[in-house]
Amino acid sequence: MSYDSTIHAKAIEIAKLNYEITAAAGSGHPTSGASLAHLVTVLMYQHMRYEPANPGHACSDRLVLSEGHAVPIIYAACADLGVRVGKDSENLKPLTRELAMTLREIDSLVDGHPNPVEGFPFFDAATGSLGQGLSVAAGLAIAARLDGLDKRIFCIMGDGESREGQVWEAIDFLRDENLKAVLPIFNCNVFAQSQEVSPQQSATVLTAKLEAAGFNVRVIDGHAPSQILAAFEAHAVGQSNNEAPIAIVANTVKGWGAASQQGNGHHGVPAKGEALKVALEELSVFGRQLGVIMDTPLKIALMSPNKPASITDSDAPTFSEALKQFGMDSVLESGKMATRNAYGVALRALGHARGNVVALDADVRGSTGAAQFQKDEAINDRFVDCRIAEQNMVSVGAGLNAAGKIPYVSTFAKFLTRGYDQIEMAINSGLSLKLVGSHAGITLGADGPSQMGMPDVAWFRSFTTMKTAKGNPGCYLLQPSDAYQAYQLMLKAADYDGCVYMRTTRPDSEFLYSDNVEFRLGGHEVLVEGRDLLIIAAGYMVHEANKVLDLLDAQGVDATLVDLYSIPFDQDAILDLANENNGMILTLEDNYGGGIGSAIADAVSADGGGFNVQQMYCRQIPKSGKSGDDILKLCGLDAPSIAKQAMSLLELTGA
Repeated sequence: MSYDSTIHAKAIEIAKLNYEITAAAGSGHPTSGASLAHLVTVLMYQHMRYEPANPGHACSDRLVLSEGHAVPIIYAACADLGVRVGKDSENLKPLTRELAMTLREIDSLVDGHPNPVEGFPFFDAATGSLGQGLSVAAGLAIAARLDGLDKRIFCIMGDGESREGQVWEAIDFLRDENLKAVLPIFNCNVFAQSQEVSPQQSATVLTAKLEAAGFNVRVIDGHAPSQILAAFEAHAVGQSNNEAPIAIVANTVKGWGAASQQGNGHHGVPAKGEALKVALEELSVFGRQLGVIMDTPLKIALMSPNKPASITDSDAPTFSEALKQFGMDSVLESGKMATRNAYGVALRALGHARGNVVALDADVRGSTGAAQFQKDEAINDRFVDCRIAEQNMVSVGAGLNAAGKIPYVSTFAKFLTRGYDQIEMAINSGLSLKLVGSHAGITLGADGPSQMGMPDVAWFRSFTTMKTAKGNPGCYLLQPSDAYQAYQLMLKAADYDGCVYMRTTRPDSEFLYSDNVEFRLGGHEVLVEGRDLLIIAAGYMVHEANKVLDLLDAQGVDATLVDLYSIPFDQDAILDLANENNGMILTLEDNYGGGIGSAIADAVSADGGGFNVQQMYCRQIPKSGKSGDDILKLCGLDAPSIAKQAMSLLELTGA
């Protein structure tokens, strides 16, 4: 009984602090935390291999709290153990009880939900938007496998959370990849936010689902220390045998130890004032009833002595050199290539140049260009097919990046929209994903709008308008117009400490540039200089704009053409060009509104100068057509339609 008694005593101690820090904050989820008190105690005080003084150590076991709202119980344990925190990795300081009591304050390191970027390196990624943690854990496990580390990754999820489809995407993925280092832990405390969980999320049904997926499920009392430890030890042993992977279904009590905090109606409601006193006293009384006493020393397990595999980087070749190196000389002779295929060349070149580049795709590698990486036997151990599960793929990428890898994540731009929440959480985490959406815009052709990325520019553009905690743009939105540009921008993305999204297109497009032209994140290229009208385009629309220049020239109009391949961009430089063209601006894009045109309009509005902006974008739901030209014409974005709009703009303004 000594071991159980000691764990009970520590669980009550941190459960109390969990109530106290949420009371100080005036918000939080202490009852969810209390349901995890024993699981957290056994993990953090005995079973996990980590160093409180160095919580981000590359070789340490990891805990992903997908049930992010329950984080006060983790903060309580960290404050008791002196786990170090801080935004400066060189000057971390122990978390104290006093610091923990600043939960949710504006300048506190103790954020409302787990987030490493706010100064809590014990965590690898921001959680709290439910359903994502198990995928992050899978990414951490893949990185550990690539690095030759035997670390374990524990992921705690709620029973209500298990309704999220991404949880089961991740379960399938764990089996596909044989990621036995990950231990899924389902906290079955019965109550969700507004009522009891559905019978489909009961411990019995969850067990059946997990067993059907091929897991050896340990159903335990989540407040029985010996049962918890036995399940954790079985997982540790199971990593190296041929038996089925282990998952834990833990039956727990929401508000454990304090009867006044149990049952429905206590989710996200901290006990304050007299209610706090009652809850703390109930925990004390319950402890006496259990006969708790700290009579068995608890010692954190020694961390694995392994070290990550060393990686040597080299410079990637130019685009022309890469084509020759990979036996693709004919592309240079043809003078054209789809930007999606240029992405594949860049990905493959980066795979050879950088040992920490990992490629992820969602069963469309032959379409996105990622197949070039997958087919190269020298590097394809770093290719991960995430199947048709984009949300899981994005979060796996987040886990990989948290473990020091550079993940390139590709699928159709249309399908990437399913992972918008996961992308935002990665950005919130301060992570550095390189996202590629192929088959973007209306030039896709015969497949129609179910395959076309249309609102992606507006969505990603919103992240270009803000800064991360590191002071960088939340995301760079890249729309290359030719293969040289796409290749070089992907190489530049590898060095950028932040998220990047690049749109690529299906049709082959003529080369506009060469290896001698340098591109940069935040840059633009002036292709033609004029004096009457500034045309701003990106991606495939640059080629259509080139046709427009000839049509306008025939009518005596001298236009400037800018390839605005990056957002954000140099607003002053663009507006200077507009001033040189009588303030007349025409923007072209092959997606829905809210993209380039809106970005230019915002710049004009902020400047307050005498500019006239006309936006041309897809203003209807497109349909399939035999060619991209058919759809451009249908949507009024072909060269004759653009030229007509340009002349109307000039005539309207008297230019």
